[in-house]
Amino acid sequence: MAGSSTIEIERKFLVASDAWSANAVGLPIRQGYLARASHCVVRVRTYGERAFVTIKSDRSGLTRSEYEYEIPFDHAVEMLALCEGAVIEKVRHRIEHADHTWEVDVFSGPNAGLVVAEIELGAEDEPFERPAWLGEEVSGDPRYANAYLSLHPYSESRDEP
Repeated sequence: MAGSSTIEIERKFLVASDAWSANAVGLPIRQGYLARASHCVVRVRTYGERAFVTIKSDRSGLTRSEYEYEIPFDHAVEMLALCEGAVIEKVRHRIEHADHTWEVDVFSGPNAGLVVAEIELGAEDEPFERPAWLGEEVSGDPRYANAYLSLHPYSESRDEP
C-alpha cells in the first residue's frame, strides 16, 4: 500500500454555531495514539471503512511534517486496542466555503460537546474567508490537539485556563 508524506499547514478554530451543518454528511472517525514523543506522534485511525497509520512531527508555527499510510481496516481495529489513553471518536464533515474546504469535527464520547473546524492552507500566510459560524482560533492551543484530548478529555478539562 502506498503512503504519502506532506507538509501540513493547518489552522484550527472552535465552532460558534451549527449554521455549517445544513445538509452536511459526515464520516465517523476513531483514532488513537500508539506513541508520543516531544518531536512526533504516531496515530492509528479508522475513517469510514478505511484505515491509516500516521506519523506527525511537532509543529513549527502552523507547519509540520506528516507521513500517512493506508493499512488493512482489521489491523487498525486491533491497533486501537493498543493505544494509550481514550480512543478519540468524532464525525468529520467537509464543508466548502469561499474556495476552501473546512473539516468540521463533532466529537463524542469523553470529548462530547467539542466541535472544531480545521482548514489546510498552502502557506502559513495564505488568506481565507472566515465563515460566519467560525469561533475562536485555537491553532496554538495544545488543549485542542487530538493527542492531548485522548489523555485529557474535553469533558474533564473545560474549566482549565
